[in-house]
Amino acid sequence: MNLPENLKYTKDHEWVRVEGDVAYVGITDFAQSELGDIVYVDIDTVDKDINQNDVFGTVEAVKTVSDLFSPLSGTVQEFNAKLEDNPELVNSDPYGEGWIIKMSIGDTSQVADLLTAEGYREAIGQ
Repeated sequence: MNLPENLKYTKDHEWVRVEGDVAYVGITDFAQSELGDIVYVDIDTVDKDINQNDVFGTVEAVKTVSDLFSPLSGTVQEFNAKLEDNPELVNSDPYGEGWIIKMSIGDTSQVADLLTAEGYREAIGQ
C-alpha cells in the first residue's frame, strides 16, 4: 500500500498535503481500495468555512457512499474539477491527480495533531 511519508493522515482515511497556508486533501490509497471503483465525488462546500472533522462532501463508489471529513478547520477554496468527468482518478492516483479539495488552513496548530504515515499504518493495522 502506498503511503507517502511527506503527507499527513487522519483516522478517517483522508490525507493532507500542506503547502504554506493551503492544504490539499484527498482519500488514502487504503480508503479507495476499500471503497472500490469511485463513480462520483460530491463537494458542496466550496467557499464555505468548515471545522475540523466536519463533513465536506461525499465519494460514491459502486456499492456505497462515504462521507469525507475535513482534517483541518479552514475555508474550502477549490474542488478538483478533473473529478467531475474522471472520478476514477481518486482510485488511480489518490495522492496526485485524484486530490479532492484545496483549502486554506484556519488553524495551523491542527496540522501537528494529524497522523504521520507510520501512525496511519498503525491505525489501519498495516
